[in-house]
Amino acid sequence: MGAIPLSNKKSSGLAAILSGRRDALLAEWINEMKGGVRRSDLLKDSELRAQCSQFLLLMSEAVESGELNTSAAAWDGVRDMLADVSRSRAQQGFTPSETASFVFSVKRPLFREILREYNDDPEGLASEMWAITELLDSLGLHTTELYQKSREEVIRRQQDELLELSTPVVKLWEGVLALPIIGTLDSARTQIVMESLLQGIVQSNSRFAIIDITGVPTVDTVVAQHLLKTVTAARLMGADCIISGVRPQIAQTIVHLGINLSDVTTKATLSAAFAIALEKLGVTFERGGAKK
Repeated sequence: MGAIPLSNKKSSGLAAILSGRRDALLAEWINEMKGGVRRSDLLKDSELRAQCSQFLLLMSEAVESGELNTSAAAWDGVRDMLADVSRSRAQQGFTPSETASFVFSVKRPLFREILREYNDDPEGLASEMWAITELLDSLGLHTTELYQKSREEVIRRQQDELLELSTPVVKLWEGVLALPIIGTLDSARTQIVMESLLQGIVQSNSRFAIIDITGVPTVDTVVAQHLLKTVTAARLMGADCIISGVRPQIAQTIVHLGINLSDVTTKATLSAAFAIALEKLGVTFERGGAKK
């Protein structure tokens, strides 16, 4: 945000309005927001009033310092407060325009107070109006940028959580784990898959791990390489891997691409892979006969 070219005299006039008419400004500002940016369904009236009051107080203190460059240290309190507002509103479900309107909606009440103050001074009125416009525009843009960053953080965190939830390690039997994979397997997700599987192997001391790719839409060279890396990592931890869910289309693709999976046990279904793991563990079942 750039410097706002106001003189000390204008700064004193604006400071006087912000400090001397704060209650009137606050009432007019809250009334101004009744037109659609108030969002009482997401924010309590008491919380909104507290935010508006704090903003006017911090802005008054910053202007009274004589420094009207909103990037200066005198405006740290205002910027920090707007950061908190942007972050909380991003989490509460406000839109970017609704969040920015928190700052922009104070323009009209301030304009009215400036008009009363400079009613007999057209030149001073025009200069002051332009100055406060630049000031609030700068703070409003800053609020929008902070909101966007907060939303990106929320989205990134949700994506990470979804990736973790989409790669659950399931214990099928003593010594047998299953890792169903649904969706595309890229480098970032492979890392999560590998970490989840290896952690599960260590915690359960399992000898076999079934990687089920029934939910993977396509298998290309990159996906196959990711699978082989996971198999290799599991072997280093002392567990053999079985890949299940190899459909006819996937089998044909693997053959056409010349991908070598000869040293990896593959099965068409998870149940078939589970049966192989139990057989290698020496677990057998007998079908019970009908009671006579």
